[in-house]
Amino acid sequence: MSHWNEWVKLYFYMVVLRTNGIPAIINTGPPTDISQLNRAWSKFAGPRCQMIRKEEERPERALAAIGVDPADVDFVLLTPLQAYATANIPLFKKARICLSRRGWIEDVMARASSSHGSRDFCIPDTVLKHMLFEAQDRVHLLEDEEEVCRGIRAWWAGVHHRSSMVYSADTDAGVVMIGDCAMKYENVGGHPLGIAESLLEGATAYKRIRQEASIFLSLYGPEVLVRYPSGIPALTDSRT
Repeated sequence: MSHWNEWVKLYFYMVVLRTNGIPAIINTGPPTDISQLNRAWSKFAGPRCQMIRKEEERPERALAAIGVDPADVDFVLLTPLQAYATANIPLFKKARICLSRRGWIEDVMARASSSHGSRDFCIPDTVLKHMLFEAQDRVHLLEDEEEVCRGIRAWWAGVHHRSSMVYSADTDAGVVMIGDCAMKYENVGGHPLGIAESLLEGATAYKRIRQEASIFLSLYGPEVLVRYPSGIPALTDSRT
């Protein structure tokens, strides 16, 4: 809630986790057609508020570039439930689809009238149908604290959306935490997130990240690639 006259660039990441031989993906990338998303964002914040995507950044091509086949992914981990994270869930044919139980209820199924953004910008209709029918046996609603699999844990952060989770992975470099509750490293340091549903949740989440994480990766921060220009912040912990 500051820097009113400044424009800030954000990146929208997919994160590949490889631990104990298990490939997992955090978020699935934005819709094939991002024009509807951009119209909504422009209406909210002006014409410069746009997502720009290169062809090589489409999920299938980006994953193929690092040797990842969606058909081989075991877990899809979602945070938050927004179209830029959920639109490509059907690409992952065998993956267990993990998302916040609280977010599923409060962002999708029983939305409060004050929720910002429409429901179809959480999960596009075609994807929601896929989750409710074709993939219903693979949808897993996470509790506020839960182990996803050996070496990967999830905890509910809130702050940005009701569906905002932090995923923690054990690595040789320590605990790596990944989440959307902070867009910039300054947020973790204490400066609150601008697009937030709860500043109190922010203070709690950022304190936990500072205390428990060896590395934090924001799902929006360009600075991530400044700190880790290879795009690989840590190796999988072979001990777990």
